[in-house]
Amino acid sequence: MANIKFIVRDMDSDTEQTIYVTSRFGRNEKLMYATPLKVEPIFWNEKDGRVKSSKYCAYRDEVNGALNAIEALVKSFIAKAATSDNETVSKESLKNLLDIHFGKKKAKGYDFHSFFEDFIKQCESRLSPRKGGLTIDYKTKREYARTYYYIQEYEKKRKIRLEFCDIDKLFFNDFVTYLQELNLSTNTIWHKTVSIKAVMKAANEQELTDNTKYTTFKNISEESQAVALSEKELDLLAKFDFSQSPRLERTRDLFLIGCWTGLRFSDFTRIKRENIKDNMLTIQQQKTNEFVTIPLHPVFISIWEKYNGVLPASISNQKFNDNLKDVCKEAGINERVMKSITKGGKKQTTVYEKWQLVSSHTARRSFATNLYKSGFPSISIMQITGHKTESSFLKYIKVTKEEHAKMLMMHWSKKGVI
Repeated sequence: MANIKFIVRDMDSDTEQTIYVTSRFGRNEKLMYATPLKVEPIFWNEKDGRVKSSKYCAYRDEVNGALNAIEALVKSFIAKAATSDNETVSKESLKNLLDIHFGKKKAKGYDFHSFFEDFIKQCESRLSPRKGGLTIDYKTKREYARTYYYIQEYEKKRKIRLEFCDIDKLFFNDFVTYLQELNLSTNTIWHKTVSIKAVMKAANEQELTDNTKYTTFKNISEESQAVALSEKELDLLAKFDFSQSPRLERTRDLFLIGCWTGLRFSDFTRIKRENIKDNMLTIQQQKTNEFVTIPLHPVFISIWEKYNGVLPASISNQKFNDNLKDVCKEAGINERVMKSITKGGKKQTTVYEKWQLVSSHTARRSFATNLYKSGFPSISIMQITGHKTESSFLKYIKVTKEEHAKMLMMHWSKKGVI
């Protein structure tokens, strides 16, 4: 049985280093293969060959998951070779296996379906260029899997089997029509078409197809109509007495932490004492792997002191969202909100009370919206939220035309014009 290990060659470096997979087999054969994965040596456990558990390392689970997937792949290949007359374990065969796994080389016999299936399986070890070198997250992998499911259902309905050459504008138009017949929303359909394009782009890069006709199809999406809470509503939440319901009180407090830091749920639920220094919060964001520094707002300080620097234990995002709706309903966050969505190709408008639309991400959106409305520079807010363009930022925040008019009046008032 071959011995499989993961190593970092320069443990004294202060910069990110490549993680190598090594394998010894037979009497003298040894493979040392450079993976695309990187780690700061300070976070590397040489004995275990994995990233250490550390509050300061946001990418531990993702990288270790990728390493586990690589180890399982190699072990499976070796086990299969041991019972096969056609497969042998060699330095070349293992290198070829890993080259295919990381997309450096195309595998023989790939068609659209087998490639799509492997594309989904390899999400755990494939890197996302948009996420600072982190692996593809679970939600994205799930979206690819859902897209593939709809493709298979589409094929059954149309009595066809798709190949690489079939993915063109005509296909997309018909596929969108099929999804509309299922009453899916415009943005749900958008996710499906984006996923197919990602798969086709990867197939192009691996020279499995020269079809680029899919690029002529324009993905269509609708602007998000998610809500944000005003500072007045946040103050109402902060002052509401939830002492009879510790569950809702903890949810309210964590939500307010998010509203006054602008952090995502995955980050504001893991703030530790080590992240606080000189009235500043510094944390490495789990999604982007980037550090962000935020001054502490008085509401944050009040909640932090209330829990003696140990915030309530995190619960699942879904459970948090359910609790948050109860929190906002009890506190009277009941402004009537009209929400329009296109489903099945038809615009549908529904009136909700605001508490029905809140979620953990409302905290981050409220933070950005309230800062913008206060006149704080967009470029500075974007440094915290991570938006790359002002146009995407302005779509993200929730400011009505009336609020824009009031902001202009405030500006004129400060200038002494009115």
